[in-house]
Formats: sequence, C-alpha cells, structure tokens
Amino acid sequence: MAFNRRTLLAGAAAGAALPLVTPLRHARAQAANTIRIGVLNDQSGLYRDLSGPGSTQAVRLAIQESGITTRGVNVEVVEADHQNRPDVGSTVVRQWLDRDNFDVIVDVPTSSVALAVNTLVRERNKVFLCSGAATSDLSGPACSPNTIHWTYDTWMLARGTGGAMVAAGGRTWFFITADYAFGHALERDVSAFVRNAGGQVVGSVRTPFPGTTDFSSFLLQAQQSRAQVIGLANAGGDTINSIKQAAEFGITRRGTRLAGLLVFITDVHALGLPTSQGLVLTETFYWDLNDRTRAFTQRLGRMPNDVRPSMVQAGCYSAVLHYLKAVEAMGVAAAKASGAAAVERMKSIPTSDDCFGEGTIRPDGRKIHAAYLFQVKTPQESRGPWDYYKLLQTIPANEAFRPVTEGNCPLVRT
Repeated sequence: MAFNRRTLLAGAAAGAALPLVTPLRHARAQAANTIRIGVLNDQSGLYRDLSGPGSTQAVRLAIQESGITTRGVNVEVVEADHQNRPDVGSTVVRQWLDRDNFDVIVDVPTSSVALAVNTLVRERNKVFLCSGAATSDLSGPACSPNTIHWTYDTWMLARGTGGAMVAAGGRTWFFITADYAFGHALERDVSAFVRNAGGQVVGSVRTPFPGTTDFSSFLLQAQQSRAQVIGLANAGGDTINSIKQAAEFGITRRGTRLAGLLVFITDVHALGLPTSQGLVLTETFYWDLNDRTRAFTQRLGRMPNDVRPSMVQAGCYSAVLHYLKAVEAMGVAAAKASGAAAVERMKSIPTSDDCFGEGTIRPDGRKIHAAYLFQVKTPQESRGPWDYYKLLQTIPANEAFRPVTEGNCPLVRT
C-alpha cells in the first residue's frame, strides 16, 4: 500500500477517534439503563423540616432497599429547592425533563407548584410521585395518567380533623387560609364537611403566602366572629406561628377551639407540648405507630435537624420503592419510554411497605391507605423525645379518601 500525506492524516484521525468510540457507546448504554429521579421541594423555607433534605434521604433509602442497583440498574437522585414558587419549580422541572432526561419528579410540597409540575410531567410523558402537596384536585379535575398522589390530601384532612371537630360540637367555623391552591382547597373541603353536618361557616380571611409571620390581625378577626372553631387552613411555619400567637392572645382560654387542619409532627416539635397539647390532627404515618414504622425510622437513621420523619418523607420512600418495583416488572427501557405506562403498571401492583402497610392505587391516581386521628399528648403523658401522639381513631383505607366517583377525574369512567 502506498503511503502519502492524505492517507497518513486519515489514519491518524481514525486512530485518534478510536478510543472515543467505546466510552461514547458505554455512556449511551449507561444512560439507557439509568433511572433519574428529581426530588423537588422546599429546602430552605417553612416546609424544610417536614420535606426538604429529609425527603431526599428517604428516597435514597428506598433505592437501597429496593435492591435494583444490585441487579444492574443505575439510579441517580438530584434535589432542588422550589422556594414555594410555581415559576421557580416550573423552571427546574423543565430543565430536568427537557435537558437532563429525568424520568421521575418526587415530593413537591406547595400545591400551586405541584399543579404546575403535574402539567409539565404529563406533557412530557414522565412520572410525578406527589407526596408533599395536599390539594385533592390532583386526583380530581387535575388528575393525570402520569401522576400518583401518594400520602394525604385536603379531603382526607377534612374527613379526619374537620369531621372530628364537628362531631365534638364545633358547629360554627371561621377560617384563616393561606392564599394559594392548598389553602383554598383545604378550606373548601372542610367547609363541605361542616355544612353537610349541619354546621355553619361564618367567615374566612386569606393570608399572603409565603412570607406572613404576624397572624395577630387575622386571629382577632376570627375571634370577633364568635365562631366556636378557628380552622387553620395553612401548614408548616404558618401553622406554628398561628398557634403560638393564638396562645399568646389567650384565644383558646376563652372557649374558642383551634383546628390545625394540617399539622405535622415537626410542627408539634417546634411548638412544644405545653403549647400544642390537646390538638387533634390527622396523619397517615407516625414514626411510633407500630413495629413497622419504628423499624423504618431506625433504618432511615439520623435526619436533618434531628427530626423524626414526617408523613411526607415517609411518602417519598414508599412511592419510590413502589415505582422501582414497577420498573423491574416492565424493564427500564419501557419505564423510561412512557411515564404513563409506568404509572399504569404501578396501579396494577398492590402496595406494601413499612410506612403505610398494605394499599392500592386507584384509577384516578389516588394512593389508598389508612389514616389516623391523633391527639397531641400532654407533657405528663409523653414518655420522652418525639413521643407526641396518642391514637384516637383509625380511619380505614376505604373511608379515608374521597370516593373515586365524586372527584370529577376525567380518567374515571362512571
């Protein structure tokens, strides 16, 4: 073979390119066999302790305990702070889905952010495992074949805490409501329970979200209404501040009852038992409920700020664990190709884990499991750190959530 400058250059170019072929093919093969999970929540604000880095920790435990990575599947986890703003959350999710090829979005407290993510994920045919947001619209008018609403919702809270307060004689209500999708949905759902039981809503006031720290004027409006119950349709730091300031004003000493409609164990911890004792609340997970929940909490290990896991963080673990079961059942390629198909496979498999026990997923995307009505212990009743709840009632799974035929979900044929 004759050698000339052209053939030498071509040979050099080919030789230089050869080492790149194998890594490029390897990278593509690895990407095809990799599930990418984005944990989106409040990493720095009023929902940080109940969600935040603890949710990411719970997701990582689910991946580990699924065993999927020991069977050749790669799983990557990235977290981001949506700052409780729909525009910020939407920007992050667009980048994750459009540029970085993420397959699953997890958690997303703040219902206005979750509703925006719900739309984006459906448009791109990925998967949304919602643990943190409360609005029952996610399994109602806004239901999606790509979304599962996992842990709790506003209808469940209304059924639990709202129903208990009405049954205890709270017939007239005034709402202090966070002015965004979650607060609106919670006020709506609790109001329906109050009215259906023969009670009356005498008024409400909307508080700016986020950023409100002084609830004194709103509490005084509620007190002046002479309502028997002040319903706090807020969460996290807003609930903590509302209850603290109500105690400072002596509102409950005058016979008015406070209904914390969404209270997390981290809120009780922040308030302390002397302030929060006697509160009635509804949750779907409590770390000290039974042997299985205690075992999960022990395996999860030390949490950020030394908190015990919230039901939101437990929901992130449970949802990702079940999603990975579906991935193994259908194969990584099929799960990545269609988020709707992955969600459909999840619906076809009964759920089981240490956080929520046995459950199912309905056609409207609502995850079904029991809920629990708790009362916060007195300081004398508590046996030690984080021993905060006593169980009043177990609400069976088939009663805890809105009937599937009443949610106006387009996916449900009636």
